[in-house]
Amino acid sequence: MKILVTGGAGFIASNITDALIKEGHSVFVLDNLSSGFEKNINTEAVFIKADIRDRNLSELFKKEKFDIVNHHAAQMDVRRSVADPAFDADTNIIGTINLLQNSIKYGIKKFMFASTGGAIYGEQEYFPADEKHPTSPLSPYGISKLAVEKYLFYYNAQYDLKYTILRYANIYGPRQNPFGEAGVVAIFSSKILNGEQPVINGDGKQTRDYTFVNDVVKANILTLKDELSDIYNVGTGKETSVNELFNVMNNMTGKKMVEKHGPAKPGEQLRSVIISEKLKRKFGWAPSTKLEEGLKITVDFFKGN
Repeated sequence: MKILVTGGAGFIASNITDALIKEGHSVFVLDNLSSGFEKNINTEAVFIKADIRDRNLSELFKKEKFDIVNHHAAQMDVRRSVADPAFDADTNIIGTINLLQNSIKYGIKKFMFASTGGAIYGEQEYFPADEKHPTSPLSPYGISKLAVEKYLFYYNAQYDLKYTILRYANIYGPRQNPFGEAGVVAIFSSKILNGEQPVINGDGKQTRDYTFVNDVVKANILTLKDELSDIYNVGTGKETSVNELFNVMNNMTGKKMVEKHGPAKPGEQLRSVIISEKLKRKFGWAPSTKLEEGLKITVDFFKGN
């Protein structure tokens, strides 16, 4: 199949691109390189430097006649969404609508969307959250992801555009960006290895469901041919606090740093953990990488880079 991967120079989508190419698909990567890196892009993929909001994307869709859009390009920083909700909405909602309009105009068979299994549920009513958990996002980022899910429901009902929504937990692994819009694992890896003191926001008791990127790649490959339009959580079902994460990584690197805490950040949830039984039942998916194993792979990657 011919697949357009948006955000394919970024952390998660570049790993997905590698797997799609390995599976024998023809892959086009669309990225504006605002947070991704060209070096992440598989040399067998066709790279188009462009923004998902570009109005002339219709020429690309018309020419290439893609089968599937795998949409990962996004404004992905919760804190930036709080500081600038308009930019977040412009990128994540308006940009995605641009892709959807081109998808229905040029016969895309399926639209795959990287949503969030953390921010979309808000402060959870029960733990871990399944796909039926109420969606009460507490940040503009979570709101924009939920809005796109609703648009996908509309485009399916109105135009029969098939979709797969994957609600990711906190994903970590090789190629994660340790600068700017980044996850805590990448930030801690970079700082600890460079002998810099990481700062833990708040009391560090906030928990997340840390899921290794290879397991997310597997979920994308398994759901590629799903004929039903559906939503799936992608996570481990296990909570780890930021303090625990810091201590594991500190011990792993042998740096013997002490915990240092700073102010809590606005828009940050206290607890977030999701369950992926639906994905397991339908596709046999299960996370195969334990936290310490994944952290070691990630730290080794940053050592070499």
